[in-house]
Amino acid sequence: MTVVKNQNNELIPQRTVTGWRMCIDYRKLNAATRKDHFPLPFIDEMLERLAKHSFFCYLDGYSGYHQIPIHPEDQSKTTFTCPYGTFAYRRMSYGLCNAPTSFQRCMMAIFSDFIEDVMEVFMDDFSVYGKSFDGCLENLEKVLKRCQEIDLILNWEKCHFMVRE
Repeated sequence: MTVVKNQNNELIPQRTVTGWRMCIDYRKLNAATRKDHFPLPFIDEMLERLAKHSFFCYLDGYSGYHQIPIHPEDQSKTTFTCPYGTFAYRRMSYGLCNAPTSFQRCMMAIFSDFIEDVMEVFMDDFSVYGKSFDGCLENLEKVLKRCQEIDLILNWEKCHFMVRE
């Protein structure tokens, strides 16, 4: 991340991540895919749990779907052609009908012992909380250690630490 000054002499962070984002039409594949009906968490219940705490850290999974490997036997199903050649994804792509539920299922499994106790997970957004500054810091350390253990990459540009709301 780069920080620049604006016309009011305020420091403004600038996004430095650039690159291509592929948009593949998976309608035929999605129509033939058996649907995974894993539920997303209820936001109102998450908010009730969050309201009981005073300090928060908000973490964002970097390109969340692309961190989940596709089984080698299924990679050929994601094949696409572009002017540079024919390619298949080795990691989960945007546009696959089961990507959101598969991702949520993975995150719930990874953080199952923390959810509703020290954190909430909604897709690639993680809310870590504590009743005190030290409690939140301790919980953040646990969550970051887990991310490190499983090589879950976070998008530091979108993370917020030790906020009060």
